[in-house]
Amino acid sequence: MTYRVIALDLDGTLLNQQKKILPESLNALTLARQQGIKIVIVTGRHHSAIHPFYQALQLDTPAICCNGTYVYDYQRGQASHANPLSAEQAKNVIALLQEFDIHGLMYADDDMYYQYPTGHVVRTQAWASTLPQQQRPRFAQVENLTRQAETSHAIWKFATSHADIPTLNHFSSEVEKRLGLACEWSWQDQVDIAQTGNSKGKLLRQWLGEQGISMKEVVAFGDNFNDISMLEGAGLGVAMGNSADEIKARANLVIGSNEEPSIADVIRSRVLA
Repeated sequence: MTYRVIALDLDGTLLNQQKKILPESLNALTLARQQGIKIVIVTGRHHSAIHPFYQALQLDTPAICCNGTYVYDYQRGQASHANPLSAEQAKNVIALLQEFDIHGLMYADDDMYYQYPTGHVVRTQAWASTLPQQQRPRFAQVENLTRQAETSHAIWKFATSHADIPTLNHFSSEVEKRLGLACEWSWQDQVDIAQTGNSKGKLLRQWLGEQGISMKEVVAFGDNFNDISMLEGAGLGVAMGNSADEIKARANLVIGSNEEPSIADVIRSRVLA
């Protein structure tokens, strides 16, 4: 099979625990790009939190952001194919967050908004401080998240987190039941809330179709539940060794963890061979 596209999740997949791209992965992806293979980042991240990796890979393709909520073109600095939450939907989510006492980070426009800092925000800001200014993710603390929802142009998603997993499970069930929105686990203690119907696989397929490329010509790498739609639709869906068993069961191939040069091995043996 000839593969024309490599689709990559970031956290837990292309990035190791230090939020770095392994040198072996970088070298293999550079070779693939030089041979005309398109490299596409498909992530749960906000577009402002992708810059260092996008630039390290020297990409010219857009990124699929926030679990398939929109496509972001870095060359033009604009979003397209967007299916965001409405202000009313966002306010309903915020009300539930308050009811359950769960922290929510609102991804909207060009920033990620929060009222109260959490460990995740503090750690991410500490990591961001090591980057050049133009590569840092954009966080903004606001006095009132509901008021910010009313003034934001596009609300991409909420990243919600809680140390007690049963509580987070109950909360996500209530979001789906009461609000009719989609909930996807993107980390062991994080559930993402977005417009129903959005997924990485769906938007990747749509964007590829506009380029005249089939999903069967894609090698996709992922590690979490928000990657399943992409892994199942790809010609070769590859789950990382650090994935949960449920994700591994939905992939064509299971490789080593994100701490090992397994992505490079697959690219060299299955894509460049």
